[in-house]
Amino acid sequence: NLNIDDYYFALESVETISNHIMALYGAKILAYTKNENVLDINLQKEAENAAVFIHSSVPGVSQIHGPQHEKMIDEKFLDISTPSEAYRVESYRSSSNGGGLTSQLRSYFVTKCEFENPAPSSEQETDIRQVGDKSFLKKATDHTLNVYEEVMQIALQRTGPVIEMYQVKGSRERRLVIGYRQRSTKGFFSAISDLYHYYDLYSTRKFVEQFSNGVTIIGLYLHPLPNSKSDPIEHTIYQVMKETSLLYCLPKTPLQQYFQTNKLSVQEMVYGYVGWIFAQHFLNRLGKEYLSLTSILDRANPVHEEVLSKLKKRLRQDTFTREYILDIMKRYPELLKILYANFASIHYVNQREATLEPTISYQRLTNIEMLSVDDISKKIKSMTSNAHEQIVFESFLTFNTHVLKTNFYQTTKVALSFRMDPSFLPEIEYPTPLYGMFLVVGSEFRGFHLRFGDVARGGIRIIRSRNREAYSINLRTLFDENYNLAATQQRKNKDIPEGGSKGTILLDIDQQDKPLVAFEKYVDSVLDLLIDGETIGIKDKLVDLTKKPEILFFGPDEGTAEYMDWASQHARRRGASFWKAFTTGKSQSLGGIPHDLYGMTTRSVHQYVLGIYRTFGLQEEECTKLQTGGPDGDLGSNEIKISKDKTIAIVDGSGVLYDSEGIHREELARLADSRLMISNFDTSKLSKSGFRVLVDEDNVTLPDGTLVENGLFFRNTFHTNPLAQATVFVPCGGRPESVGLDNVQYLLAAEGGAPLFKYIVEGANLFFTQEARLRLEKAGVVIFKDASANKGGVTSSSLEVLAALAFKDDEFGDNMCVKNGVVPAFYESYVKEVQEIIEHNAAIEFEALYREFKRTKTPISILSDELSNAIVQLQEQLQGSGLWDNLTLRTTVLKRAFPKLLLDTLGLDVLLQRIPESYVKAIFGAYLASQFVYKYGPHPDNFAFFEFMRENF
Repeated sequence: NLNIDDYYFALESVETISNHIMALYGAKILAYTKNENVLDINLQKEAENAAVFIHSSVPGVSQIHGPQHEKMIDEKFLDISTPSEAYRVESYRSSSNGGGLTSQLRSYFVTKCEFENPAPSSEQETDIRQVGDKSFLKKATDHTLNVYEEVMQIALQRTGPVIEMYQVKGSRERRLVIGYRQRSTKGFFSAISDLYHYYDLYSTRKFVEQFSNGVTIIGLYLHPLPNSKSDPIEHTIYQVMKETSLLYCLPKTPLQQYFQTNKLSVQEMVYGYVGWIFAQHFLNRLGKEYLSLTSILDRANPVHEEVLSKLKKRLRQDTFTREYILDIMKRYPELLKILYANFASIHYVNQREATLEPTISYQRLTNIEMLSVDDISKKIKSMTSNAHEQIVFESFLTFNTHVLKTNFYQTTKVALSFRMDPSFLPEIEYPTPLYGMFLVVGSEFRGFHLRFGDVARGGIRIIRSRNREAYSINLRTLFDENYNLAATQQRKNKDIPEGGSKGTILLDIDQQDKPLVAFEKYVDSVLDLLIDGETIGIKDKLVDLTKKPEILFFGPDEGTAEYMDWASQHARRRGASFWKAFTTGKSQSLGGIPHDLYGMTTRSVHQYVLGIYRTFGLQEEECTKLQTGGPDGDLGSNEIKISKDKTIAIVDGSGVLYDSEGIHREELARLADSRLMISNFDTSKLSKSGFRVLVDEDNVTLPDGTLVENGLFFRNTFHTNPLAQATVFVPCGGRPESVGLDNVQYLLAAEGGAPLFKYIVEGANLFFTQEARLRLEKAGVVIFKDASANKGGVTSSSLEVLAALAFKDDEFGDNMCVKNGVVPAFYESYVKEVQEIIEHNAAIEFEALYREFKRTKTPISILSDELSNAIVQLQEQLQGSGLWDNLTLRTTVLKRAFPKLLLDTLGLDVLLQRIPESYVKAIFGAYLASQFVYKYGPHPDNFAFFEFMRENF
């Protein structure tokens, strides 16, 4: 009469079973003596490869207090499951305990999987009898095996969850089967229970099965609660299916308890979480007073600029913390409901066939009084009790009124994506208006994609955090960093037809080991907004307020260089017409030109270093150099290979390597060839003054007697340490704003009052703030900023795409794809021409900047921006001018602008037929504008362009 499954008796020893039976009857006696009709049992036993949990449970009610067994099972067993070590779960509910008790027994049996074939081949991984657990295969019926195999095969092809529902004959019971990839979500098993409880459903049995091909399948048997006031299960089951995909994206949020206690629905909870993220990044924290102060103070004055900079940082940091915003939100769940209804009224579409009744979501919306934006604003004012609370909820309203498109209501998704209208950004903080903005939120990350033009190019960067403090800083600066990187990219792209863009993915503090999962979700959810959905119930057509198609172009950046192939092929699988050009930096087998293999970015950076040596009469072999970014990175490894200087220090992710005599070249080259960090350097090759301090080392004494108390701090600040003094500093890696007004003084206080470095070429993006650059230039340092120095990579990417657009698929395969290690002759020659173009563009920009600097004495950091902006503006003007219509001029310009090899291979007429005219126009404008500005500078006289055209064309 225990109503416990037979599986329990097979799994446990006689002694354990007898102890549990004694505990069960003890609890029954206690309930009887207290005259209570609720049984309180909590039994658990964990061994190395198995666990059993049995507890009293009220059907249809989530456990908020006391032991959270399902949460524990998620954290200890399911979230960490991989094909090499996975756990399966069987769970049963007793039908009754008798004696008038309202609670029942819920048992969970967790066992480590023993797969039939632990390492299946690609042919075997779709066969459930090959990849299943032995216990599961022994117990499962043929029908279950067929159902699971079908779900598994779809899950292997899909990025997100597969959700199928089956009716159990002769009953109202519904069987839900959910398949997804291991480690692609967390806390999902327990979150699903909260979901079906919300709709007054309970489960009699549930199973989690793992497979050695990396797929997890959850099976649930659901029943309606007796005397339920909710909609019938025949309707609610569709809602559970729909909202399962929303939970898969975000299984746990800080608003979970409001969902568990029925104060918020799943959709309202997830909306609240996204709104919370939006508020963290975009609450106007500077205010009118800051605006007034900027008009009073002189930004050209370094002291004034420093005050403003510190004030801006302080205001952003202290006014609205994450915790403070969340606390305000929790006080007013009713306001969240109203704001969600406003959001849903715009973006929800009832997609189910007309023969079916409207979904519960749709019915819910029609039952809510729809308020206008003004009415909601008044409601916020009347319900909140102070200005801060009002500001928080008004930021939600700002979010609602600026979402142009979202996959929030798409049935299958892996993360939430929102195409935003960026017009809400204050001009004082973001002076150059964005063209497009995407916000992406997943269970492992949050991210943005920002672009300054319709056709724009830039990399996707993954941002990791070493500890909670670093995460807080990265979180606070995420959007500004993304904006500044995209703005730098816009200036950097001056030589090519595309504008600038950038994407960022910030990994959550407890998800630092999931960069690939986060990247895949980011890409897939952005594709949801770029590709029109055509399959109801899988990829639905979305509400699109942009009213026009969009294409984004992704490239490699920190942490994503290895993922470009996957993104390109995934876009192809998703049916994107632009898949060939979607990513650059792909592997050679797909026609990509890897930046790191050919040192594309380094080639432009090094041209600036060589330009300095040439201009100032220096011998490279005699110059000392500091390099941040080590031999494991793209820029760092190639800088080591291409240079001949005397490198005295290298700083990378693992620590600091130093030798005043010059670090051993051959050993450095070995690390660069193998892409290894300096932690792998053979320290026997250091001189007496040399040392290596790793980030996890403390209390290290240097050869000069200096004590390094903390290796991480030493690494993070070494570029400001007097030991770093060198002729030239080339940052090839490091966090943005590593040098700002708060620490630039350390670079100006070297021995004898001279700056730490005479020359700086900024290979890493945004390593210096603009204020710091200007302070250095004032002290006599020659510094060339990132937007000028490191444009080689993006030039390579643009020319890679140009080849993809110019060739037909078969021609592209023959000429641009490396097969079985055989490099096509065209590919080899094309790479060489790309390298020559990069070096030529870098050299002429160096000469233009230094010539203009000598003529005007304007700081090079300002000239670099002026030069870039002048080219971008002139490029836009030329595209709209009548010059394009002059056929003779057009032909002459394009013959110079297109790579010679493409012209020789295909001819101009074929190129013009195959490449979109808008793209060719942009090539025409970019070539003319850049050549003119490089020759005449950013502020030419009125007759300069006429003279330029007469001389050259």
